[in-house]
Amino acid sequence: MRGKRSKQYRKLMEQFSMTFGFREPYQILVDAEMVRDSCRFKMELAPALERTVHGKAKPMITQCEIRKLYAQNKEPGAHEAIEVAKTLERRRCGHHPDQYPEPLSTQECLHSVVDPKGTSQNKHRYVVASQSQEVRKMLRGIKGVPLIYIKRSVMILEPMADESVQVRAREERSKFRAELRGSLGKRKREDDDEDDKKDEKYKAAGSDGKATQAEDKKKKKKGYGPKGPNPLAVQKAKKEQQQQKRDGPRKAAGSEKKGSEKKESEKKEPEQEEPAKRKRRRKAKTSDAATGEGEESTAPIEAVASAES
Repeated sequence: MRGKRSKQYRKLMEQFSMTFGFREPYQILVDAEMVRDSCRFKMELAPALERTVHGKAKPMITQCEIRKLYAQNKEPGAHEAIEVAKTLERRRCGHHPDQYPEPLSTQECLHSVVDPKGTSQNKHRYVVASQSQEVRKMLRGIKGVPLIYIKRSVMILEPMADESVQVRAREERSKFRAELRGSLGKRKREDDDEDDKKDEKYKAAGSDGKATQAEDKKKKKKGYGPKGPNPLAVQKAKKEQQQQKRDGPRKAAGSEKKGSEKKESEKKEPEQEEPAKRKRRRKAKTSDAATGEGEESTAPIEAVASAES
């Protein structure tokens, strides 16, 4: 069995189990033609059915169908089919040889087993494996009947019939509505509980109940601005990162220049301040020195003048 078809069959049987309550081991009704074709294609019937339904299977055959196989005993391949049918579980259809000397047709026998009361419902959850197109067409009118047949040595599980699809869609809608009602009911109960708690609170407050109500209304009316992303968690744009990478060396060079200028200014400032500190004003000494120098300079002039005279 190919993978795609296998997945489809698994999904289909899950839908039948969820909607109509099918469970393992699946009860599979087999007709006489199905047994003969499985022998003709050299196919083991029970393992093939289990692979098709993706679970444990319980193959069953009705009394009328096995009587048909015994009636075909002289035909080629009938003996092998009878041996396979003996290994299957016998399903009592109620059509005894005393009342029905000839076995009923496959369509009548399987309809009486699957839908005995004519309610168009598969009450006992049977899976039907039949090679007859008429039988499968009749069983499509009954809700929730998986159908299997063999085509070119391949066992095929038919898709869900239209009536079964409608039942499934109806149940899904009802479940969805029930969930909505349950969620709305819970919210209403929670709101009612909150209102009861507030009423008790206001009654306990007494005269201050109106003030507490006004405070609660103010708290409810308090609104907040629009919520935005955390600026620390937001990544920077690529353009900004590229500009930062480009401006990085320039800023470093500018900072180095500023640092060198600061150092030069620091060096120049003490040089300018040093001469200001060394300035000294000594008025007395400068005046005495000036007078002494004047006297010494006048003495030789007078001597020269006296010698000329």
